Amino acid sequence: MRDRENTVRLEARSSISTIAPLIAGLTAIFFTLAVCGLLVLWAKADVASAYVAIYEGALGSRFAITETFTRATPLMLTGLAAAVAFRARLYNIGAEGQLYMGAIAAVAASVVMTNDAGELALPTSLAFLLMIAAGALAGAALLIVPTLLKTKFKVDEVVTTLLLNFIALLFVSLLLDGPLKDPSAMGWPQSPTLLSDLEFSKLVERGRVHTGLLFAIGLALVLSFVIRYTSFGLAMRAVGANDRAAAFAGIGVNATLIKVAFISGALAGLAGVGEVAGRAGYVTLDMSPGYGYSGIVIAMLAGLSPIGVILAALFVGGTIVGADAMSRSVNVPTYIADVIVATALIAVLVASLLTRYRIVWRAKTAAKR
Repeated sequence: MRDRENTVRLEARSSISTIAPLIAGLTAIFFTLAVCGLLVLWAKADVASAYVAIYEGALGSRFAITETFTRATPLMLTGLAAAVAFRARLYNIGAEGQLYMGAIAAVAASVVMTNDAGELALPTSLAFLLMIAAGALAGAALLIVPTLLKTKFKVDEVVTTLLLNFIALLFVSLLLDGPLKDPSAMGWPQSPTLLSDLEFSKLVERGRVHTGLLFAIGLALVLSFVIRYTSFGLAMRAVGANDRAAAFAGIGVNATLIKVAFISGALAGLAGVGEVAGRAGYVTLDMSPGYGYSGIVIAMLAGLSPIGVILAALFVGGTIVGADAMSRSVNVPTYIADVIVATALIAVLVASLLTRYRIVWRAKTAAKR
């Protein structure tokens, strides 16, 4: 006798239609809206009203648009940090700590460059560049350490970068309660306010969006060019695809990873500089609502594409801002924003997988004794 067994496996598609990625993306969007719509119904609210409220809260007015861009700016930089590292298979989970290190380094640089009269002791343009460099170097230094541990001793960077987040926050807390504590904050642990000469310019009058947005977009364009058209970009992609094959081809794997770590950490550090110089003006322990961790989601949504990071950051930033407005208007918890982003990530990953592979059902006939 023979029994029939059904097997399921994935097979690579021989060819992929040019419109397949577009169809996959639209399908992922509709799936996300449908799933989250069920949650809105569960909260006893009207789905159409909820989605209209999210749209109006994110893009429905001049204020809404500027808030979306403001929220998206640090997300772009942390998303770029994750995308660059992940492309070389350097799994940087520490962008949150790198962001805080960049922010506190920017404030420390401001304090050092301030004279007894409370003014800059250096020319403004030079002091501005030194502040940005300090933030970038601080973020890069926090990632260089686990990368060296990975290259020299094969230590898993996922664990080390994740744990360094807590070390960085504790270090910042130490500074905010010690050498960098603002004496005028009435005991509240916060840093001194950044000098106004070092603040980023506002792009819109009476709005919070600042020139850090243009800086982030410019960096995304530069990184896209570097990854596609330079030898370093080729080395990065080769190491990410197969580090053994890259080494066999003569590419310095460890040197490439160190360079990638420097760029990735610096980008996350610049996100901290932007939050201090462009939005808050000083450092507190609750300055970031998790921008470093959200950057990982954004990088995955963008398919590790620097240009895609810009769009993904605007989507996530708009969703968060819109969810706040929705919560006020239709009484749905703001946590729906996290669900929308998470569902969108899963949907995009599955849609991308099915674009490249197809599910094959096959019946196998086995002899039965």
